[in-house]
Amino acid sequence: MPLLNYLWIIPALPLLGAAVNGLAGRNFPKRWVNIIGVGSTGLSFAAALELGREFSQLSADQIPWARSYFTWIAAGTFRAAFELQIDQLTVVMLLVVTGVGWLIHIYSTGYMAHEGGYYRFFAYLNLFMFFMLILVMAANYPLLFVGWEGVGLSSYLLIGFYFLRKSAADAGKKAFIVNRIGDFGFMLAMFLIFRAFGSLDFTTVFSNAQNMHADALGELGLATIICLLLFTGAVGKSAQIPLYVWLPDAMEGPTPVSALIHAATMVTAGVYVVARSHVLFLHAPTAMLVVAVVGCATAFFAATIGLVQTDIKKVLAYSTVSQLGYMFLACGVGSFTAGLFHLMTHAFFKALLFLAAGSVIHAMGGEQDMRKMGGLRRQIPWTYWAMLMATLAIAGAPGFSGFFSKDAILMHAFESETAGQWLYLLGLVSALLTAFYMFRLMFLTFHGAPRYDQHHVHVHESPRSMLVPLVVLAVLSVAGGWVAAPAFFGGADLFAAFLGPVMGNAAHAESAVPGGNSRELTLAAIAVGVSVTGFLLAWWFYLRGKDVLERLARSFRGVYTLLVNKYYVDEIYDAVIVRPLVWFATRVLWNLVDEGAIDGSVNGVARGTQAIGERVRRVQSGNTRSYAAWVVVGAVLVIGLLLWPLLKPALGMVH
Repeated sequence: MPLLNYLWIIPALPLLGAAVNGLAGRNFPKRWVNIIGVGSTGLSFAAALELGREFSQLSADQIPWARSYFTWIAAGTFRAAFELQIDQLTVVMLLVVTGVGWLIHIYSTGYMAHEGGYYRFFAYLNLFMFFMLILVMAANYPLLFVGWEGVGLSSYLLIGFYFLRKSAADAGKKAFIVNRIGDFGFMLAMFLIFRAFGSLDFTTVFSNAQNMHADALGELGLATIICLLLFTGAVGKSAQIPLYVWLPDAMEGPTPVSALIHAATMVTAGVYVVARSHVLFLHAPTAMLVVAVVGCATAFFAATIGLVQTDIKKVLAYSTVSQLGYMFLACGVGSFTAGLFHLMTHAFFKALLFLAAGSVIHAMGGEQDMRKMGGLRRQIPWTYWAMLMATLAIAGAPGFSGFFSKDAILMHAFESETAGQWLYLLGLVSALLTAFYMFRLMFLTFHGAPRYDQHHVHVHESPRSMLVPLVVLAVLSVAGGWVAAPAFFGGADLFAAFLGPVMGNAAHAESAVPGGNSRELTLAAIAVGVSVTGFLLAWWFYLRGKDVLERLARSFRGVYTLLVNKYYVDEIYDAVIVRPLVWFATRVLWNLVDEGAIDGSVNGVARGTQAIGERVRRVQSGNTRSYAAWVVVGAVLVIGLLLWPLLKPALGMVH
C-alpha cells in the first residue's frame, strides 16, 4: 500500500493520540499515556521516513504529489479543498517536525514524570504536532491557515500549562494576542491573493504569479502589498521586530515546550511561509528588502539583550529570536535555500540547547538562574558535553552544522546588491554576540566554583529517557550540516540541489562556502575569527578576568541598564498601546457605550414598563364597588364611541 495515496495518515496519528489521551488519559497510568503520546508521534515519524523513500522514486512530472480528500469550503466561485501535497520542501519540514518532535516527546516522559496534568500535557503536545503537520502539508493557503491558527492555539495551551501560576497564564495570553495581530495581516494577504489570481491553491497561484508584473524597488504594487502582508503574519509567528515580545515570556511553559514550539517547529512557520511563497516575493523587491532589514535588525537586537540575561531559558529564548532573524535575512537577500538550511540545523542545535537546559534545571531542583549554578561539568557530564556540542554549532565552529548554514547566510548577505555590506556587517556583529552569550552561558553554568548551596542542592544527572534524545540531537548538531559540506570543497550543495525543483531560480547552488573562491573562503575565515573572538571575550570576562565585568557594568551603566530592561520595549508597549486600549475599552466601550447607551436604553424601557405596570396594578384593588364603578365608566365610554357618529350632527359638527 503506497503511503503516497494516504497522506492523511501522517497528521492523523498525532491527532488520534491527542484525542485518546485528552478524552480518556485521566484514567490511564502514565505508561499508557507514554505509549499513546510517544507512540503516535513515533509512528508519524516512521511514516514520514517511508513517505520520503517513496517520494524519491517519483518522476519530476509527478511533483508536487497532491491528494484532495473533500471540498472544505464552497462559496460562489471560491473553492477550498482539504488537500495535502508533498514536494521537496514538505519532505524536509516533515522530517524535521516529526523527528525532532518525537525526540522531545521521549524527553518529556522523564522531565514531566512528577508533574500534575501528565496526560493533558501529552494531549496538547500531540495536538500541536497535528496542526504543525497540517501547516507544512497543506496544498492551499486556507488549509495552511488552519494549521497556522492551530499551532497558535496549541502554543497557548502549552505555554499556560501551569495555569495556576499567574505569570504562565499571562504569557499564554500574550502569545495568543500578539500572534493575532500578525494573523490579521495573513488573512488580508489571502484576500488579495484570491482577488489577484482567483484561487488560493499553491499550484494555481504560483504558476500564475510567474507571469505577473514584477514591482520595481520602491514601488508599492500588488505583489509588494501581498508579500508585506504575508510577512506581517510571519513576523508574529516567528517573533520578529516588533512582534517578538511574546517569545521570551513563553519560557514560562515547561522546557520541552520551549524546545518543541519555540526552537524547532512553530516559530519557523513564518520562515516556511515566506519560502513557500518565494515566487511572490521574487516579484516584490521592496518586500524582500523589508524582510532582510527586519531579519538582520532582529538578529542584532535580540543578541544584545541575550548578553545580560541571567535566566538560562531566557538566554536561549532571545537566541531563538536572533537566529530566526538570520533565516529571514537569508530569505530577504534571495537565498531561500540557505534560510531553510539554517532552519533545519537550528532545529537540531536549538532543540538540544533547550533540552540540555532542562536537564540542568532538573539537576538543580528547578533553579534557572545561572548566577546560582557553576561547576556542574563533573556532576552532569552527559548534559555538559551535549550542550557544548550545541554551543559550538550555534557559534559556527568549523565542522559543526551551524558553520555551514550561518556562513552561507552571511556570504549571500555580503553579495546582495541592496545594502548587502551593511547587512553583512550587522550579521557579523550578531554572530560575535551569539558566540559571546552562548559561551557565557556555558562558563556560568558548568565552569568555575559552585555558587549554589551544596548541602541542600543534590546535583544529579538526568534519567536515560532525557539523555538519549540529547545524544541523538548532539550527533545531528555535528553532522546535520554535512549535507552542504561538499560545497566547501568545490562540490555540489546537496541540500540546495534537493530543494532546487521547488525553489527554482531562488535556489542558490552555492549555499555553502565553496573552496574555489578566495573571497568566499575569506568571508568564512572572518566568520570563524569572529566566533573565536566571542569565545575569548567570554572566557576572559567569566573565567580569567577579575572584576572586569563589574567594572565594565559600572563604566557603561546606562547601556547595561538598557539591556537588562530589554530596551524597555514591554514598558513602552504597555504605556502606548495596552493602557490606552484598556482605558478606551473600560471608559468608552464599557461604561459609555455598553452601560450608558445599550444597557441604559434597555433598562430604561424596562423601568418604563415597570412604572406602567405599577400604576395598572393599583387598579386591581379587590374592591367590588370599585370594579363596578370601572365597569360603568367603561360602558359609558363604549356607548359614547358607538353613538358619536349620531351625535355629531346634533352638535353642529357636520360641515
